[in-house]
Amino acid sequence: MRFTPQFLDELKARLLVSEVVGRRVKLKKAGREWKGLSPFQQEKTPSFFVNDEKQAWFDFSSGKNGSIFDFIMQTDGVDFPEAVERLAAMAGLALPAATPDAARQEQRRRSLYDVMELAATYFADNLASRAGARARGYLADRGILPSTQVKFRIGFAANERYALKEHLGSHGVPVGDMIEAGLLSAGDDIPVPFDKFRDRVMFPITDIRGRVIAFGGRALEKDVAAKYLNSPETPLFHKGDNLYNLATARKAAHDAAGKSTPNSAAAVIVVEGYIDVIAMVTAGFAATVAPLGTALTENQLQLLWKMADEPILCFDGDRAGQKAAFRAADLALPHLKPGKSLRFALLPEGQDPDDLARAGGRLAIEEVIGAARPLADLLWSRESEGGSFATPERRAALEARINELSGGIRDEVVRRYYRQDWAERLRAAFAPQGGFGGGFGGGFGGGFRGGAGRGGDSRRGFPPRGGFPQGGGRFAPRGQPSGLSSPPFGRGAYQVASPDLASSPIMRGQRSAMSRREALILQSLLHHPWLLHDHLEEIAALEFAHPEAHRLRAAIIAAFAQDHHHGDDPAGHAEKLRADLVKAGLSEQLQRVERAITTSAVWGAGSGAAREDVLSTWQQLVALHRQSHSLLRELKDAELALGEDGSEANNAWLNDVKARLSEVEGTEALIEGFGESSGRFHRSV
Repeated sequence: MRFTPQFLDELKARLLVSEVVGRRVKLKKAGREWKGLSPFQQEKTPSFFVNDEKQAWFDFSSGKNGSIFDFIMQTDGVDFPEAVERLAAMAGLALPAATPDAARQEQRRRSLYDVMELAATYFADNLASRAGARARGYLADRGILPSTQVKFRIGFAANERYALKEHLGSHGVPVGDMIEAGLLSAGDDIPVPFDKFRDRVMFPITDIRGRVIAFGGRALEKDVAAKYLNSPETPLFHKGDNLYNLATARKAAHDAAGKSTPNSAAAVIVVEGYIDVIAMVTAGFAATVAPLGTALTENQLQLLWKMADEPILCFDGDRAGQKAAFRAADLALPHLKPGKSLRFALLPEGQDPDDLARAGGRLAIEEVIGAARPLADLLWSRESEGGSFATPERRAALEARINELSGGIRDEVVRRYYRQDWAERLRAAFAPQGGFGGGFGGGFGGGFRGGAGRGGDSRRGFPPRGGFPQGGGRFAPRGQPSGLSSPPFGRGAYQVASPDLASSPIMRGQRSAMSRREALILQSLLHHPWLLHDHLEEIAALEFAHPEAHRLRAAIIAAFAQDHHHGDDPAGHAEKLRADLVKAGLSEQLQRVERAITTSAVWGAGSGAAREDVLSTWQQLVALHRQSHSLLRELKDAELALGEDGSEANNAWLNDVKARLSEVEGTEALIEGFGESSGRFHRSV
């Protein structure tokens, strides 16, 4: 047997049927399929259909159908081996060497698939057993429900050196197969091979056909050398050629492509880790994948482009996330083709997709995904947001860098349009204010902050080179002017992915505004810093949904820790605390707290309240805050349970949680904090 089933599967995975057929038949999209005129019969009405999901084509005029191999054989008049060779050349896949033991090697691969399936079942059973209690606790803390654990086949590897080895051995699996599958640690310096994964939550990694080919293990202990441990390279697993959740995401992307009204939930999204993928899928973004412990590779990029024309890369909003975005952009640039590109979304700083999904739900994710910026915009920002362009030489250097980047694009058409786009941006950036001529002359007030040209202001600085802009857009596409705005959240706040995201509701606080209760808690701390002295641990442990509440709370605690005179002059300390926060660039956050409090009735949180009333109000606020967060978590569980099983019991559970939430909201409305100690009428809750 010259071509193994594995090689043929790889070939079919790399080539869409519509791509192969489209070279000979003019195809048009028809729902989830493609249609065109039959290449075998003369006809005026299309009766030839292609289905990429089924990896097949159907010709109703002639009765013919088949795979990509059948199509090449029937249209080119060649035999099967030659059809495979032509398709391999089309896919850029090297032909396997024809050896006498090819059949034996394929049989061995089949046995390795069986070994991996046995291991996956064993790990899943472990998680469900008494031994998996701690692992189940970890997953519960991350908001991963039992039904989700089953869906992703999550498991647990016990903290024993030979548990898996003995289990597989009892099923007749040779130790050599266990080693070759990457399940045991072995070597010249290891006399007795032992289990590679121990005391870890296990995430099975599957190939495009859904077969388990590797594992990722998350350590439960904090002091281990590797927090995440992936399977090594094996005959089944090459980490640069696969993606986590690939098979499921591919089907979800195909199903979404057949719908007439696509939305952000239908986008193919790339995140950084297993937990992030699970959080995104749970939130409704089924076509989400992740690389396998490495930066994005060229082969993974090709897999993404087979699922979508413009996959969205969603990275953490820190410096590492920015660097990952730039690496991916540089990787993709030479391979761009008409219609094939990338978009980039950056999360608020300090949050990953799992954090965002739990704090803000689907709407918060949609805000970030909806503001994803194009590849051309990302690269332009990287090159242009970096320094003073006050001299012709510096502007020439920028133009040279832009030209060098565009010159790396292999496709001639795409390269031409990139050069045109960036040339327009350059003209807009350096055009003088007041209309003196055009081109690259004189000042550049329409685009940059930070030069000394006629339109510039040398007193203004702008972000370090290599970072995303943190404020409003300074460079509008196609030469359209954009306003000059300062960073919206002060130094060290969100690393915003685009000007659109900076002005979006998630950043402005409209749809994701800071809650009144969180604002009242923060206001209590601002006006009465002595609360930190007696309740510091309680304050640090409070769950905040709004990211800026997290940040302001941290800044308040830091400022309190640096002030050693917190017991003297409470009013003076409150004034000093606010001054320290303003100095740290948090004026906008302080204003947001004030805007979120739409009533002045909560006297105990204000500056004039007596100590007893402050403490009473504080206790009420914290108790209701904790109860509300607990109910919101239960509400999410109830909604998911009802979605999976629309039983009367689940419906009653959901209604009960909603009723208890309404009671909490009604109780919260009674918090007035008018106390006798403050000279006000006291109303107890």
